[in-house]
Amino acid sequence: MSKFSLSKAPSQQGKIALVTGANNGLGFETALGFAKLGAKVILACRNNEKAEEAKRGILAKVPMAELDILLIDLKNLGSVRRFAEEFKAKYAQLDLLVLNAGIMATPFSKTEDGFESQMAVNYFSHFLLTNLLFPILKKTTNSRIVSLSSIAHKNGKIDFENINAEKSYSDWGAYSQSKLACLMFSYELQRRINSAGINAKSVAAHPGLSNTNLAQNSPWISKVLFGPLSKIIGQNAKDGALPTLMAALDPSVKGGEYYGPDGFMEAKGSPTKVKSTGRSHNVSLAQKLWQESERLTGQEFIV
Repeated sequence: MSKFSLSKAPSQQGKIALVTGANNGLGFETALGFAKLGAKVILACRNNEKAEEAKRGILAKVPMAELDILLIDLKNLGSVRRFAEEFKAKYAQLDLLVLNAGIMATPFSKTEDGFESQMAVNYFSHFLLTNLLFPILKKTTNSRIVSLSSIAHKNGKIDFENINAEKSYSDWGAYSQSKLACLMFSYELQRRINSAGINAKSVAAHPGLSNTNLAQNSPWISKVLFGPLSKIIGQNAKDGALPTLMAALDPSVKGGEYYGPDGFMEAKGSPTKVKSTGRSHNVSLAQKLWQESERLTGQEFIV
């Protein structure tokens, strides 16, 4: 497989891309990449002021970019439902859905829906969003869903008895669990796509150790360790977004694959296909997670 380059990626003219958390970091760079290739990009963000700032930033680099802002709060399932209805009222196609938004190693908190916050933002809300938008994705030929995972998935375990920190809480444990869930969802979605004979691809990616503001809400010790470490052995957000862009755009990508940097311990480097843990490929575990996700979000997901 030749090395991916955005400059060599196919034109996305006439296509619609949706990126959650598009106002900064990896999400901004992903949205910018799509805009450079001619796609209309939906910036799905929680804060309108920050979204407008991101829009201006993209237009400064791509003056002819087609951009739209739709607000979504991934800590609130009601907001996810309203967002999906607003999107479906405005658009009849969706070529690229990038489930990018995330929080990392935050102090314990729960959403009003009763979810541990990292599981809510990183996984459950994205599961529901994909579910609600899937009728459009299914109708759009060659659509792709890209789920953002992390190196941290390797330490993750889906603890069904404590999935929303009902009994105990570990900030990094919850983050690792959420990113393992994202990866397992991506694989299981592709298996269901294959079974249904749908012309779509579910792909996963991770940015390596990227120097972004993902740790801004983390405890001080995580900030102290993560920030300097990511600068020394990691990469910037522009390079960190390349595995996501490759997963979304490269013609050679197949559904059910996983992309990340090719460097030492996948911390940085050129984007390439990478491997994930055996646990992430556990089909029975993935099916159980799917069923539990349907129950907790209150929405059956029929592919």
